Amino acid sequence: NSAWSGLSTDGYCWYNNNENTYKNIYGALYNWYTVNTGKLCPANWHVPSDEEWTELIDNLGGNTVAGGKLKETGTSHWISPNTGATNESGFTALPGGHRNSDGTFADIGYYGNWWTSTASSTFNSYHRWLENISAKSYRSTPGNRWGFSIRCVKD
Repeated sequence: NSAWSGLSTDGYCWYNNNENTYKNIYGALYNWYTVNTGKLCPANWHVPSDEEWTELIDNLGGNTVAGGKLKETGTSHWISPNTGATNESGFTALPGGHRNSDGTFADIGYYGNWWTSTASSTFNSYHRWLENISAKSYRSTPGNRWGFSIRCVKD
């Protein structure tokens, strides 16, 4: 935990540092310094900007309903009730939890979190998140040491 919390360079991990259990389902959790390298996605793909996320959310009907349209249906991965989940977007958002800036892990099954490629200040960047008890989508600006998932989109 102390190694993670002290990072000001790129880093990634698996939830609970357990690759065998979490890699194939949820993928890695990255700090924003890794996103900022521009090297996470294959050629002709990129981590979407905050503006691209806003466009997606708006096209899905806005923040009050877009989360449900992004989430995987059912409770195989999401903790019940997985409110409003339809996955009509085909995004199949999973609740991979996160790694706090102090290095501890939290909220797998309850929250899905994704970095954008957009910084909001020197020490904070935009991220998007969904939760099991709402169909809403959310936006915040946590510190760059947090560990979140990413999605790549085609250029």
